[in-house]
Amino acid sequence: MAEITAALVKELRDKTGAGMMDCKKALSENGGDIEASVDWLRKKGLAAAQRKAGRVAAEGLVGVVADGTQGAVVEVNSETDFVARNDQFQALVRDVTKNALAASGDVEKIKASVADRITNLIGTIGENMSVRRASALKVDKGAVAGYVHSATSPGLGRIGVLVALESSGDPARVAALGKQIAMHIAAASPIAVKREDLPSDVLEKEKEIYRAQFAGQNKPANVIDKIVDGKIESYYAQVCLMDQPSVRDPGVTIQQMVAAATAKTGENITISRFVRFKLGEHAEG
Repeated sequence: MAEITAALVKELRDKTGAGMMDCKKALSENGGDIEASVDWLRKKGLAAAQRKAGRVAAEGLVGVVADGTQGAVVEVNSETDFVARNDQFQALVRDVTKNALAASGDVEKIKASVADRITNLIGTIGENMSVRRASALKVDKGAVAGYVHSATSPGLGRIGVLVALESSGDPARVAALGKQIAMHIAAASPIAVKREDLPSDVLEKEKEIYRAQFAGQNKPANVIDKIVDGKIESYYAQVCLMDQPSVRDPGVTIQQMVAAATAKTGENITISRFVRFKLGEHAEG
């Protein structure tokens, strides 16, 4: 059994918002396993429903480039934020992002293309750095839009988003809509485009947790099922892009925003994929 340290308790508390003693008990009951303890707390009704979010493990930058019907996003790590503000490092990340576009997001090809340059830069700056991950999106017709949240310089920051919209409508209008949706994704962090894209095991896990919250309350099974169904609808609105209320206008869902844009352009618009990179984390749909 893992030692239940103060650091472990704090990590669980940061993830769940549960009280310190509840976190300590959860860890004790689950052998120090953080994720099992999160589920334990949720079943006891002591933690809010939260998506898994990996803790930031490295500094560096996320780079984004969008060019018409294609785009790429990369994460390049450094040891410190100080180096991430270095002009040479930023120039490297811009070039890695361009290479990612040419290499269709193939991270091994990207690494090979900049290996010597990274080696030389490590020698110059005196700090380790590496290309951690990359992704690229492309559509035949429509637009791929990009957005960097709180950019440290153009196209570079700690959160980067790409979203692919398929449409035969006016590319400029489609791209403008894509930019708005990319900004929303940066803030709302969905995990899937639509509810049908959510893995069945993810939904079953949520239902199991919700049902466990009613254990011992002697409620009829059909009543619990209705309550669980209602909670699942709320869950969709939390994690599915098309069901989420717009960050800019909470009275309108992203589905409704896309429908309104479709009516204006006269051509159907479909969000096929998105990629969201947060420095040190991974979320993709």
